[in-house]
Amino acid sequence: MEKIKDFNIRKGMRTEEIVGQMGSAGFQAERLARGVEIIREMRKEKAVVFLTFTANMVASGLRSLFARMCEKRMVDVIITTGGGIEHDFIRSFKPYLLGDFSLDDRVLRKKGMNRIGNIIVPNDRYVLLERKMQKLFKRIHRERKVTSPSELAREMGKLTKDRGSFLYWAERNRIPVFSPGITDSAIGLQTYFFKQDHPDFGIDVTGDMKDLANIVLNAGKTGGIILGGGISKHHAIGANIVREGMDYAVYVTTSQPWDGSLSGARTNEAVSWGKINKRANHITIDGDATIVFPLLISEFL
Repeated sequence: MEKIKDFNIRKGMRTEEIVGQMGSAGFQAERLARGVEIIREMRKEKAVVFLTFTANMVASGLRSLFARMCEKRMVDVIITTGGGIEHDFIRSFKPYLLGDFSLDDRVLRKKGMNRIGNIIVPNDRYVLLERKMQKLFKRIHRERKVTSPSELAREMGKLTKDRGSFLYWAERNRIPVFSPGITDSAIGLQTYFFKQDHPDFGIDVTGDMKDLANIVLNAGKTGGIILGGGISKHHAIGANIVREGMDYAVYVTTSQPWDGSLSGARTNEAVSWGKINKRANHITIDGDATIVFPLLISEFL
């Protein structure tokens, strides 16, 4: 066992220097430092990297970090929710606003504003989304009737010129964006509206399964940077069962494991399922991704 060392923080220090001291500080700081080491190792070993995140994170300032990772080709696959795609797309054209956790939601409702924690999304953002999605659906319907989530994400990426968008960079760098639960979102609602007049139109959520499986099966090694939980997390680790699990995994979560939830499950639980390999290098970091993630990847950007 090594000794616990006190932080030695000085004015003008780089973020990486502070993170470097966390390995001997104890508690979650030590786990964050180990997470950095695992990411460093998965990059060195040229593992196929899966980045997964939930919709709320794209509504926050983390969005540009996801975009930067795609720009620098730090990730090979993105898996997110339909909400993650819609937030990225909307913010390519109009910003979200900073509010407060304690705002009166009845007042917000009257003013046509929606709250995600302390982030505010005015209704007109969804008017914008409706206009652009209905136009895009018409074109796709003329061309092929049915599309897959990754094809739709790629088409949406082509429509934005915002370099802070992960869809923008994923499309340009040919990084697939998989979204198995895409219909559980405003995109799904727009699909429902469009299908009223075009019943033969559809988003085939099974359409990406072969592409995802091929990526997993053809990889020498795989690694996951898993932010939050839900379907984004499970689709990535679940796909890796066919190769006896990921070789590297870093989880960041605020959920707890005591109710048996997937979101709260630690990396070691995934070993029991073969979703993470029993010989893998893995760690779970307990903390808010808006705080943890910028520190976790600072040295790589």
